[in-house]
Amino acid sequence: MTAPRTVLLTGAAGGLGTLMRGLLPAYGYDLRLFDLVPVDGTPDAITADLNDREALREAVRGVDAVIHLAGISLESTFDRILRANIEGTYHLYEAAREEGVRRIVSASSNHAVGHTPRPLPGDPLIPVDTPHRPDTLYGLSKCFGEDLAQLYWDKHGVETVSVRIGSCFPEPTSVRMLSVWMSPGDGARLFHAALTAEAVGHTVVHGSSANTRLWWDLTSARALGYAPQDDSEPYAAKLIAEHGELDPDNPAHTRLGGHFVTDPPIWPH
Repeated sequence: MTAPRTVLLTGAAGGLGTLMRGLLPAYGYDLRLFDLVPVDGTPDAITADLNDREALREAVRGVDAVIHLAGISLESTFDRILRANIEGTYHLYEAAREEGVRRIVSASSNHAVGHTPRPLPGDPLIPVDTPHRPDTLYGLSKCFGEDLAQLYWDKHGVETVSVRIGSCFPEPTSVRMLSVWMSPGDGARLFHAALTAEAVGHTVVHGSSANTRLWWDLTSARALGYAPQDDSEPYAAKLIAEHGELDPDNPAHTRLGGHFVTDPPIWPH
């Protein structure tokens, strides 16, 4: 695929969006920035809600591809998840279809399969075709996003790479994160591969670095041309000394979704 030139980056003011704003231009991308809140230092960024369909369609018009990072990234009430992550993502896909944009790279999450048990030493890595097992309403919204991407590929020919992101921070901050961490540099490498790979249809990939303690299979990501260069292991000794090893009797340590599996819901009963 010819490398996209202008890419709409939704969620540009968020944590991951901020990291990608700094890294992706080196790959030759001209980023058009979109977020619900102003983007620091970028007066020409588009400040709008994903549910503002006119503003969203204008934002999509003329771009070669979309990296979709916008939405709520933690558990919340159903109404907020519905509006931001479900309705907002639907509106993005409709705008892309209407404007003829044929490639979306969408931030899915490990929480779409958060109740999946983590592999023990010697077990096979978690495959990318593991069934949806969301651990929260947030995780459920990511299942919707993956299924929406499949629908828009099958029905409208809009291609998507759904990236089940583990945790993308400058360095891992917990023992669990040693297994699902994606360095910012590897995040940019994966997004670049997802934007430029040939004939992706709808492809689901796991988003992490090549961690020594890796829990999930990166085969489908590598098939796009992704070549991770980082590993969380240099951070392991310090984190284990501070927090101890994972507890085999703690569900937050034995399921892929971590504390999302065990934390009480925050929505009203």
